[in-house]
Amino acid sequence: MEAREGGGAGGPAGGALRLGASSVKVAAAVEAWFAEAARPLPWRTSPRDPYLALVSEAMLQQTQVSRVVGRFAEFLVEFPTIEALAAADESRVLALWSGLGYYRRARSLHAAAKAVCAGEMRETDKGDTDGRTAPAFPRRADELGKLPGVGPYTAGSIASIVFGERSPLVDGNVARVLLRVHGREGHLADKATATWLWERADELVQAATSPALLNEGLMELGAMVCSPASPKCASCPLAKACRARAEGRQREIPAPRPRAKQRDLYCGVVLAHDPRRGVLVEQRVGEPGGKGVAGRMWAGMWQAPTLERADRAPTRDEVGIWINLDIEPDAERFEHGTTHRRVFFEVWRARVGAGGIKPARGRWMSRAKVAELALSNPQRRILCEL
Repeated sequence: MEAREGGGAGGPAGGALRLGASSVKVAAAVEAWFAEAARPLPWRTSPRDPYLALVSEAMLQQTQVSRVVGRFAEFLVEFPTIEALAAADESRVLALWSGLGYYRRARSLHAAAKAVCAGEMRETDKGDTDGRTAPAFPRRADELGKLPGVGPYTAGSIASIVFGERSPLVDGNVARVLLRVHGREGHLADKATATWLWERADELVQAATSPALLNEGLMELGAMVCSPASPKCASCPLAKACRARAEGRQREIPAPRPRAKQRDLYCGVVLAHDPRRGVLVEQRVGEPGGKGVAGRMWAGMWQAPTLERADRAPTRDEVGIWINLDIEPDAERFEHGTTHRRVFFEVWRARVGAGGIKPARGRWMSRAKVAELALSNPQRRILCEL
């Protein structure tokens, strides 16, 4: 794209788009399209709320909008303000996050809320008479980037969409739009391509009439029109400026991202239920980012007692000796995939109460209480569905 040039702010300057169109024309086309096509999502309030933006951005990482909308509303019922989130116990935050996966996001969001609330305080908006104060939310991308878990994309998103700063952003959707418009191969994981993408995104946001409309419009365009497998080119406001479309390569660009190598983990799980005491559960050890599998996966969350091996599945005898309970002969099996692991579960039901034998680990808890715990998706399946 060329450097910024003059033109009307209300639409593409100088006429229709074409290949090699200027940044001003491309930005204007995206802004005009988004002003008409924006989905009515719950975090798109008027005026924009930085707390809602922070929560939505955390939830939307690696998760589809359709899954987030309902969970976003539930989360805000429990934590309607950033102060409420900052004051919450981490276990409760993780419990509300259950089902969304990637639990490091929840911990980072919780830590970011604490960091904001620990900063300088400011008076609330004029007109309030109760004397309350509220946290001073960072407004610039460089300030936002200092919050736990907030990277360049999230910082640019909140700074531009909420506060109107001319900050670029690049996520998977934006990268796909820009790579196709320019007919450039590569993917976001490639360092040189990533640098190029941020430069193009910065050119556009500097040329935009509204940084908020431009940046959110680029994300929306990638999500709703310029999709990975089936782009809707006939509905795209940038179709005439798109080099990939002109060359018939829109399904080849961007290049496939290298797949992360998955390692296998085998879990022998004990499902023990006592009519009087409830279900046997334990809290997973380890700290996020710590050493070993327990230190990285689902750290601090709750589970049915689980014996793990990296080389093979634990046998029934091994599980029985480990838990000190009599185990039923047949197991229920299923597989769960994460970005870096394939996890194979074998769920063994235990005979409880025979001979007064006590389990070697775990604690008893009612099913109703278990349902409120922070559980990973596979453990929720085991404890609440099997």
